[in-house]
Amino acid sequence: MKAIQVQNLGKRSSLTIGEVQTPKPSSSEILVQIKATALNRADLLQRTGNYPPPEGASEILGLEMSGVVEQVGDKVTKWQPGDRVFGLLAGGGYAEYCTIHEDMAMEIPENLSFEKAAAIPETFLTAFQALDWLGKLQEKETVLIHAAGSGVGTSAIQLAHHLFDAQIIATAGKQHKLDTAKELGADFAYNYKEQNYAKEIINDIGKDSVDVIVDFIGKPYWHKNMDVLAMDGRVVYLSFLGGHKIEELSLVPILRKRLTVMGSTLRNRSEDYKIRLTQAFASKTLTLFKDKTLEPVIDSTYDWTETEAAHQRMQNNKNTGKIVLTGM
Repeated sequence: MKAIQVQNLGKRSSLTIGEVQTPKPSSSEILVQIKATALNRADLLQRTGNYPPPEGASEILGLEMSGVVEQVGDKVTKWQPGDRVFGLLAGGGYAEYCTIHEDMAMEIPENLSFEKAAAIPETFLTAFQALDWLGKLQEKETVLIHAAGSGVGTSAIQLAHHLFDAQIIATAGKQHKLDTAKELGADFAYNYKEQNYAKEIINDIGKDSVDVIVDFIGKPYWHKNMDVLAMDGRVVYLSFLGGHKIEELSLVPILRKRLTVMGSTLRNRSEDYKIRLTQAFASKTLTLFKDKTLEPVIDSTYDWTETEAAHQRMQNNKNTGKIVLTGM
């Protein structure tokens, strides 16, 4: 099969389409002919050598896909050739074919295109994990979502709005991303480049008012996060795009407010964990995708021969929502 391969792993890496061995499904896996995949920042990190795939995973980039079942393992009972499926991958999405455990594949709702389906798994599952499983967001609580224009950010806003009826605060650095956040359900949206979001939150909502924070930024936001978290507040770190070393760190707010601070990645979780997460997510959301209550926000679509340009768009932080690749 054809797949996108990384040349010169590191800061000067490049991408090329070449021939590789087609994967073979195990007894509990299905082989999927990929119709679309989508970009994630993990792809940019992996090609620079900073985010290697978990042991045993495909070294091909790509953490999600949509496509058509081509072949099924001898113990597979849920799928048959011709079924339209989408799902989360540990790697292998930038290719013509991939394998996935039958329990991690989800049926594509009839109203969703392959492009839209491919834009769901990584960001929505990450957001669902952060809000529900880790942050334990409760109905009517207040959640602060940073990087609100990202794929995970736009997904988290929708889930917080439709699953939890939460009061939602969003931050981003560009007005069009803030506008999108408000359209998706955010009650408050602040430009971190122009506003001190902590002061704005205190003025608009009150002191110690945020129950859950989903943060990708790290260092620049630590002190402000501590300022706005409520008693028994929870903060979930998914990345440290702004750095990870914090000056003048005080642990007092954690004790005084009984805070829970946690971090998570999804890619290196066990297959069993991902299966359970996928099934919990599907049970609560697939009907909402079917009636268009939930929809992935797609920034742009590129033919996979133009993946370098797609990566550059994400690297430059120009995208609002997901960047999708097609044409495999």
